[in-house]
Amino acid sequence: MKKILIAFFLIVGGITVQAQEKAEIKWMTLDEALQLQAKKPKKAKPIFMDVYTDWCGPCKMLDKNTFHDPEFVKFITENYYPVKFNGEGNSEVNHKGKKYTNPGYNPDRKGRNAVHDFTMFLQVQGYPSMYVLDTKGEVKPPLVGYRTAPELITELKNMKL
Repeated sequence: MKKILIAFFLIVGGITVQAQEKAEIKWMTLDEALQLQAKKPKKAKPIFMDVYTDWCGPCKMLDKNTFHDPEFVKFITENYYPVKFNGEGNSEVNHKGKKYTNPGYNPDRKGRNAVHDFTMFLQVQGYPSMYVLDTKGEVKPPLVGYRTAPELITELKNMKL
């Protein structure tokens, strides 16, 4: 009986650890998040947007560490529509009646690519850059650079929306 209880607790403990390790944010596009805001304006959440590039080391660290922290995942999921936006990608963005694209994008290019027009609109100064768009789509000042989960949660809680 003792062995069965020990095995049970080891299995349950292993499942709990795996669940914590697999904490993930369900990222969406900016257009999807803006549509959600428009669909239910009275219950809309602000948008948290991670602006990254494929070649950015601190962006990868932010994604691996901060964005997979269970407390951060819970905080973002409950309070924001989470958006990932590649600052040098080829997506189309529609914001406040204007369409943004990346006409210089080269799919065969390795490393740095052309800067997306929406990245220029945001006036991104470095990567990673994180932006909050309030429920009316207004862009708040960016948070630039790597942050730990507790640091980023504190900054987001202190942001005036």
